[in-house]
Amino acid sequence: MNIVCLDLEGVLVPEIWIAFSEASGIKELRRTTRDEPDYDKLMTWRLGILKEHGLGIREIQAVIDTIKPLPGAKRFLDKLRAETQAVILSDTFTQFAAPLMKKLGWPAIFCNTLEIAPDGSVTGYKLRTKKTKLTTVRAFQSIGYDTVAVGDSYNDLEMIRAGKAGFLFRSTPAIIAANPDLPAFEKFSDLLAAIEGVL
Repeated sequence: MNIVCLDLEGVLVPEIWIAFSEASGIKELRRTTRDEPDYDKLMTWRLGILKEHGLGIREIQAVIDTIKPLPGAKRFLDKLRAETQAVILSDTFTQFAAPLMKKLGWPAIFCNTLEIAPDGSVTGYKLRTKKTKLTTVRAFQSIGYDTVAVGDSYNDLEMIRAGKAGFLFRSTPAIIAANPDLPAFEKFSDLLAAIEGVL
């Protein structure tokens, strides 16, 4: 039995923080897990910038409402889900994910949660578990699934390497160069063919 584990941002939808950076004019928020491997460091830094500029969940959600899936992403996901089990494993947050899941046809997603104050300010975040993606992949394997994983960032590498197959998709030149043994793709059609080849 197989299950395909997909990253969300950069793979199926644009990077939320980059979109918010562009909408808010705060260039520093363009930094993502493609740039910073330490997720806790990255999120603590992001929350500090939000506080500094007086921005909260309402402003972020307004931007998320404008985000569309990457061209071809929903078609890819629909085809994949017709052939095998698939789940999205993301370090995003439930407060970010719902509008995007609707646009993708409500696939299953495992993600984290933001801590929101009554005034809408983002005061912190709660991870589902340590090493969320790797831990989830290991849990699937413990109940009899072979995992195939797809991602684009540093925080995807452990889950990509943990299963029977894994792929980089629309990753950065630096990550691709540092992981030459991982097949890397730019087109959904090529990615789907690669996944089908290992199922």
